[in-house]
Amino acid sequence: MTAAPGRRSSTFTRLLRHGFTDASAAERLLDSVELAPLRDDPVLLDALGATADPDLALLGLVRLLEAQPHPGARRELLDTLISAKPLRDRLLGVLGASTALADHLARHPDDWQALVTYEARDLHPGVAEFEAGLAQADDPVSLRVAYRRCLLSIAARDVCGTTGVAESAAELADLATATLRAALGLARAAAPEDDALCRLTVIAMGKCGGHELNYVSDVDVIFVGEAVEGADETKAIRAATRLASHMMRICSETTVEGSIWPVDANLRPEGRNGPLVRTLASHLAYYQRWAKTWEFQALLKARPVAGDLDLGAEYVEAVQPLVWKAAERENFVADVQKMRRRVVENIPAAEVDRQLKLGPGGLRDVEFAVQLLQLVHGRTDPSLRSGTTLDALKALAAGGYVGRSDAAQLDEAYRFLRSLEHRIQLFRLRRTHLVPEEEAELRRIGRSLGLRTDPVAELHREWRRHATVVRRLHEKLFYRPLLDAVAQLATGEARLSAEAARERMVALGYADPASALRHLEALASGVTRKAAIQRTLLPVLLGWFADSADPDAGLLNFRKVSDALGKTPWYLRLLRDEGAAAQNLARVLSAGRLAPDLLMRAPEAVALLGDGDGGGLSPRPRAHLEQEILAAVKRADGAAQAVTAARGVRRRELFRTAAADIVGSYGTEEQPAEADQGALVDRVGAAVSDLTAATLAGTLRAVVREGWGDELPTRFAIIGMGRFGGHELGYGSDADVLFVHEPRDGVDEREASQAANKVVSEMRRLLQIPSADPPLLIDADLRPEGKSGPLVRTLTSYAAYYRRWSLTWESHALLRAEPVAGDEDLGRRFIELIDPLRYPADGLGDEAVREIRRLKARMERERMPRGADPKLHAKLGPGGLSDVEWTVQLLQLRHGAREPGLRTTRTREALAAARSAGLITDEDAATLDEAWVLATRVRNAVMLVRGRAGDTFPSDPRELAAVGRYLGHNPGHVGDMLDGYRRTARRARGVVEEMFYGATER
Repeated sequence: MTAAPGRRSSTFTRLLRHGFTDASAAERLLDSVELAPLRDDPVLLDALGATADPDLALLGLVRLLEAQPHPGARRELLDTLISAKPLRDRLLGVLGASTALADHLARHPDDWQALVTYEARDLHPGVAEFEAGLAQADDPVSLRVAYRRCLLSIAARDVCGTTGVAESAAELADLATATLRAALGLARAAAPEDDALCRLTVIAMGKCGGHELNYVSDVDVIFVGEAVEGADETKAIRAATRLASHMMRICSETTVEGSIWPVDANLRPEGRNGPLVRTLASHLAYYQRWAKTWEFQALLKARPVAGDLDLGAEYVEAVQPLVWKAAERENFVADVQKMRRRVVENIPAAEVDRQLKLGPGGLRDVEFAVQLLQLVHGRTDPSLRSGTTLDALKALAAGGYVGRSDAAQLDEAYRFLRSLEHRIQLFRLRRTHLVPEEEAELRRIGRSLGLRTDPVAELHREWRRHATVVRRLHEKLFYRPLLDAVAQLATGEARLSAEAARERMVALGYADPASALRHLEALASGVTRKAAIQRTLLPVLLGWFADSADPDAGLLNFRKVSDALGKTPWYLRLLRDEGAAAQNLARVLSAGRLAPDLLMRAPEAVALLGDGDGGGLSPRPRAHLEQEILAAVKRADGAAQAVTAARGVRRRELFRTAAADIVGSYGTEEQPAEADQGALVDRVGAAVSDLTAATLAGTLRAVVREGWGDELPTRFAIIGMGRFGGHELGYGSDADVLFVHEPRDGVDEREASQAANKVVSEMRRLLQIPSADPPLLIDADLRPEGKSGPLVRTLTSYAAYYRRWSLTWESHALLRAEPVAGDEDLGRRFIELIDPLRYPADGLGDEAVREIRRLKARMERERMPRGADPKLHAKLGPGGLSDVEWTVQLLQLRHGAREPGLRTTRTREALAAARSAGLITDEDAATLDEAWVLATRVRNAVMLVRGRAGDTFPSDPRELAAVGRYLGHNPGHVGDMLDGYRRTARRARGVVEEMFYGATER
C-alpha cells in the first residue's frame, strides 16, 4: 500500500513511535518475505520497540530467518517467537544489543533453540551446567561455537534483566572456568604422554579469579605443576609447560569461528620473562624473596579452576599467609597508591575522559580501594578475604571499616559502571573500556540500561554522577590516612602499644622520644570516646609530624589543641571524617611557631582546616572582612571592646592565611604542593593587606564612634604605603601609612587637627595593647619630613609641602600609595594630588636618577645587619627585594606618565607592564620576578617558622630545615636550598646592575 503524496504511512509513524531511527529501512524489512506472516502483528512491533536498538534487532531477526535451512524451520521460529514471550524477549533483546551474537546466530541458525528453555535451573547456571554445554566440543572450532551458544544464554538473561550485573559477571567467570577445563582436556587428549608425567593446575587470577568477569577480557592465569610420583621433575615441568601452552592456544588463537579470549599468564612470577609453569616450591621461594607489592595484591583473587584442583588448593593455602602479610611490607600503602597513580598517568590524554575502567572515577578506583582495605584489615579479619569486589565491599561495611552509606554508594556506582562496561563490550564482543562517542551507540547503550526518555543525555548524566561519587569516595577510602599507620603495625596489634611507641618515635625522627611518649600516653590513654578516636588518629598523625622538620613540636601542639577542644563533639569528628582536616592540622602544627601560636589563642579556628562548607582555607574578600569587623564594632560596648573584637577577627584570618600557605606549600596526599610560587606569594600578600585594611577601618570606626559619635569633625583617610599600599604585606609586616584629613565645613582647622591627631593616637594605642591577639603596628615614618614632620596633615598642607619641598625619595615612596580606609573621596583626591609627583610628565632627570642610586647604595651599606651574609639577605642583599623593587620603581618614575600599565602599586604587576611596554626583556623580567617571589617566600617562611620577622635564613638547623620544607626542598637538602637562593639572587643582581645602575637612557 502506497502512502498519499506528502504524507507518511501509518506504519512509518508507528515505527518512529516504537523507537526505530530508520523507519524507511524498517518498513522494507517488515515487508520482506521472511516476515510476511507477522507483518501486521502488533506483538512483534511492541517487542522490537522494547529492545535497546529496534533497527538492529529487526535486521538481526530477518538475517536469522533468512539463515533457516528450510521453510519449516522458519515457520517454527516465527511460531515460537509469537507464542513464547520468554524466547521473544531473550532473542530480540540479544539481537538489539549485540551484532556479534547476531552474526553467530546467522552462522548457526539452530542456536536460537538455546534460548527457548526457561526452567528454574536455566536461570542461574553454574560451572557444571556450562561444562555440560561444552561437553560435545572436540576441537578448538567446535569449542568456540559451544562457547558462543552458552554466552548467548548469559547475554539473554542479562539484557532482559533476569540477572543483575554481579550475577552475569559470575556466570561469565563460571563459563570461563568450564572453557579452561574443556581446553585443558583437549590439550591432554592431544598429548597423553605429557599428561601422564605431571600434575598441572590452572589458577584463575584477576576478574576470572574474583568471579566477576567481563564479556570480553583477558583471562589471567597462573600455572602450577608437579611431577607425578616416580617421574623426573624437570621432564614433568616441561610436559606441563607444553600442556599449558597448548591450552592457551586453544582459547586464544583465531579460527574460522574467531577466538574465545586471550589467556594471559603474565601475572606469574617474573612475568613474561619467567617460566610458564613452576612447582609449588618454586612459587613460594619467589614470593618469599622477590615478589613486589602488586603481586601480593594480585594474589588476593587467586582461585584454582582447572586441572588438578587438589594441587590448586595446596597452592592457594600456601600463598594466602603471604598475601595477608603483604601490608606489613615497608612502604606497602605508598606502593599501592603509586601503582594506582601510575595507571592513571599512563592513560593516553585523548582517552582519559572516556576511560570507564582506568580513568579517575572508574572501575579500578573502586577495586583498588577495596583491595587496599582488604589487605590492611584482612590480616586480622578473615571475613574480608573475598576475591569478589562487591562481596568484599559488603564485608568491609559489615565490619565497620567503611561507612555503610559510603559502601552503599560505591556498590551502586560499581554496578552501574560494570553494567555500562558490559553493554559496550557486548555489542561487538570486543575488549574495550572506552565509552563510545557516536550518538547511535550511546543511544543503544542508554536504552539497554533502561534510560528511554533521552538516552544519550541521561547516560552521560548517570555516568558522570556515578564517576564523581567513585572519585570522591576513592580518595576518602583509598588514601585514607589511617591505613599507613595500621599497615605498619604487627599482626594482632590493633593500636600502638606504649612499649612500641618509643622505638617507633625514634625511627620517625623525634628528637625527644621520652617527652613525645608522655604526650602520646596523655592523648591515647583511657576509655573515653575521645581517647578511642585519638588512638585511631595518632598513628598517621605521628607519620605526618615526622614528615615535617619538627615532629616534636607537632605532637606537642596537637596535645595542646586536643586538650582545649577534646570535649567539643565536632573537633574529633572533623579530624576523623573530613579527608583533609587531619593532614592539614598536622602540617600546620609542625611547620613552625606562628600558625600554632595563632591557633592556640583560639583553638576553635581548627574548624577552618576542614573541607566542608565553613569557608575552609580560601581567603575571604576584603568586603566580607570589613563587614564582619564593622558589625562587631557596632555591637561592642566601647572602643576598647570593639578593637579587641577586630583584633580577634584579624588573628583568626591570619591563621587562615598562614594555614592555607603552609598546606599549599607542603601539599597533601590529595592535592600536590602549589606549583606556582608567585600565586602563593600573591595570595598571602593580598590576604594580609586586605585584613590589615579591614582592621584599620574597624578601629577607625570604633575610635570615632566613642569620641565623636557618628561623625568626626574632619574628613579622615588612611593611605597605605610601602608593602601595605602594594598589597604585598607579609605576616610580620608593620602597616606603613600616611594620615590625611580635611576639616568639615564650619569646623575650625585647629579643632579638626586635634581630632585627627587624637584619632591616630587612640588607634595606635588600641592596636598595640598587650593581649592574646598579635599587635598591629602603625608606621607613619614615610610622611613628609619623616619622623620630624606632623603625624597628620590636611590635604592642603600635603599639597603645599609637595609643591615646595618634596624630595625625590618622597616621590619614590608615593609610588606605593593607595587609600585603604576612611573617607573614600578624600583618599581619591589625595591620589589625584600625588599622581603628577610619582608619574612626572617629563620622567626623571639624570640628577634625580643619580640621587636614587646614591640613596639605595647608602641604604645597602647602612642597613645591612652586622655579621649578616649579604648574599643570603632576602631584603637588602644582592638580588633581594630591594634590588628588584627599586629597579621596577625607577621604571615607573621614568615611564609611568606615558605607560598607563606602570601606574600600579604592585611590584609584579608593574614588572609585567614594563615587559609588555618593551622596557625590559622577557628573560630579564622573568629573572627579576623569580627572585622577588623567592625572597618574599623566604621572609614569609622565616616568620612562619620562628614566629618573628626576619630577612635572613635562620641559623638553627631545625628552623633552617623547616624553611627548606616550606620552600619545597626535601629533608637533607638545605644546602640545595641555599645554593638555589644564591643562584637566583645572583642572576637577578646581574639584571639590576644593568637596569638600575646601568645606562641612564634605559
